[in-house]
Amino acid sequence: MLELLIGGLIALVVIVLFVIIYNSLVSLSRNIDRAFANIDVLEKQRFDEIPNLIEACKGYMRYEEKLFNEITKARTAWMEAKTIGEKARASDMISRALKTLFATAENYPDLKAVETFKHLQMRISGLENEIADRREFYNDAVTTFNTRIAQIPYNIVAGMLGYKPKELLQVPEEEKEPVKVEF
Repeated sequence: MLELLIGGLIALVVIVLFVIIYNSLVSLSRNIDRAFANIDVLEKQRFDEIPNLIEACKGYMRYEEKLFNEITKARTAWMEAKTIGEKARASDMISRALKTLFATAENYPDLKAVETFKHLQMRISGLENEIADRREFYNDAVTTFNTRIAQIPYNIVAGMLGYKPKELLQVPEEEKEPVKVEF
């Protein structure tokens, strides 16, 4: 009878431990989903502002068609992206294109003086900063999740549930290169 009681108690402890670990892993996984959804919302806001920015610039920047096409291509890539990695790459394309646009706008003093352009530039720059902050939060959530699923006893439950490490959002290689300043 005592052996049956001890066996039942051990089984109960194992079940409770499994439930606690399971709930913890589910919570961490949902934090990752929420963090990416927050990034997605900000990127959508930036995405919606891009046509307004292009229209504000077109009248002044008549010879920058290649740049406008690059921005449109990046925007289309973001719309068509299905995975987190694809969305991140498309978002990086948009960021690079917008940086180029804002740098090119420096050559157009009349454009820089237009209130609509200044407002859109400030709005998009603010969104870029918020996206960077949210990416940091996302990467923190992914790191916590990846660490947890590698730790004992979480790795046992994670393996049973088929959890795999998630991918961090990283800076593209082309943005790691030093900026060339020419005079």
